[in-house]
Amino acid sequence: MTGLSNKFTRSLRRLGIVTITAATLSACNMYGAQTVDEGIGYREARFAEMSAMRSYRSCLDDAMELDTKARSESSPAKYLASARLIDKCESELGPEVSQVGEEERMRAYALSVQNYVKGGDVVKARANLEKFQQAYSNTDLYFADGSSFVDTMEVLLGLRDRQALGDFSVANVNSDIKSELRRVRYWNNN
Repeated sequence: MTGLSNKFTRSLRRLGIVTITAATLSACNMYGAQTVDEGIGYREARFAEMSAMRSYRSCLDDAMELDTKARSESSPAKYLASARLIDKCESELGPEVSQVGEEERMRAYALSVQNYVKGGDVVKARANLEKFQQAYSNTDLYFADGSSFVDTMEVLLGLRDRQALGDFSVANVNSDIKSELRRVRYWNNN
């Protein structure tokens, strides 16, 4: 009798193992069929993103080269050309790349605002700063000295009340810029 119950127990175990294995394999098979279809679409979308970012980076390299030349030659015209090229690079990106390379794009856009200021086109710098703040709300970049990009540009572009007492103290702006703007305010009033 024990021999018969051992055979029955072994057969039952084998049947259980076969059933579990079959269920596991069929689950994997169903999942595998879904990922094949999703995988193709994902790969196509990823390829489109990578192609768009590759052309964006190539365009951005040209803009950075213009920025370097503008800095070495102190040329307002080249600063403006660099800023316009960055705007063009950004405008050529499609919606499929909206979240790809976000920090890289944010830095490039900030550079365009800064280059418009250096080139003397304050109106366009203000417009781009507003676009920057809309696109990257609650986000800021910081210069090497720890000062805020957004605060600095708002102060330089006159988007903050320059006559408000202590406004420069509250703003996270470079100390050289603060002292220069205080000097300008002093000489305008005296």
